[in-house]
Parts: sequence; structure tokens; C-alpha cells
Amino acid sequence: MTEQLVRPEVPPSGTGCADCEESGGWWLHLRRCATCGHIGCCDNSPSQHATKHATTSTHKIIRSYEPGEDWYYDYTTGDFLEGPPLADPQSHPADQSVPGPADRVPADWQLKLN
Repeated sequence: MTEQLVRPEVPPSGTGCADCEESGGWWLHLRRCATCGHIGCCDNSPSQHATKHATTSTHKIIRSYEPGEDWYYDYTTGDFLEGPPLADPQSHPADQSVPGPADRVPADWQLKLN
């Protein structure tokens, strides 16, 4: 991984998907852009904001933003990678609901996953 694509000093944009927070949506799992810290929702989430961020920017490396997970993924190659720890926090708060946020997750959420 090049230093340009992974910037360990950049903090995450928040504790939830930045785009879902703006639109009032919800997510299943969260991914963190390793370049700019943007938090987006995973491809199983209804809106797939992490992938949308990668396709509309030059930021092609993400890291899981789930507690206990430290894997990286490269959208360009489709490979899972190893990389350095990023600026804290390393994940969303452990007590944050999955899916989340709890007050916006529909009762039939499992039927709405991709």
C-alpha cells in the first residue's frame, strides 16, 4: 500500500455512516476510508456508501470500522490487505447497535439487505 492511499494520521469522520446520517438512512456494517477517514456503510447495507465513496473519489482502500476487525480492502484489485493501525478510534463504539442506528432500523431490516 502506498502512503498516499493510507493516511494513518487521519481520524474517522464519525461513529456512523456519514451519508446515512445526512439522509436519515441506516447501515449494517461500517467501513472507513483509509485515505480521508470517511465512514461509509458496507455493501450489504441498503445504500452501500463506502463503495460509492470509493467510486466517486480516488480513495480505493478501506478498513473495517467494526470492533475487533482490522482488515483492509482494495477496491482496485479486490484484495484484502494488511496495514497499519489508523488514528483512533479504531471502530465505532462497541455499544452502538448493529445494524444502526437503532432508532432508524426498520423491523424488517433483514429483508432490505443487499
